[in-house]
Amino acid sequence: MKLRKILTHFFILMALTTNISFIVSPNPYELAFTISMNLFATILKMGEGKVLSNELMASSLAADLHLIPAGFLYFLGDVEEATGLAMGALAANIISVVLGIVETIIVSFIEEE
Repeated sequence: MKLRKILTHFFILMALTTNISFIVSPNPYELAFTISMNLFATILKMGEGKVLSNELMASSLAADLHLIPAGFLYFLGDVEEATGLAMGALAANIISVVLGIVETIIVSFIEEE
């Protein structure tokens, strides 16, 4: 097992689940936790030289660029708009999880050959 890969996939899943948690019950603590999980996932994706690394990074950046403005809007009092942006980040996080699964399958086929 590779610790970096485990941590990367852990933070990808945490980003997804905390994002869902914020959408279900929006509060500032969950939003801050969601933003931090997404940023950790983005940092861990940097430097990856895997098959779908560009796509994984793009989906992570898309989620970050939804959640960071959502944080500003939430603290300015526009909770509805912040939740809407978090839903956009949720779509990017779902794509990131799917890409991670596809990449794992591709790498396992390459390693078998």
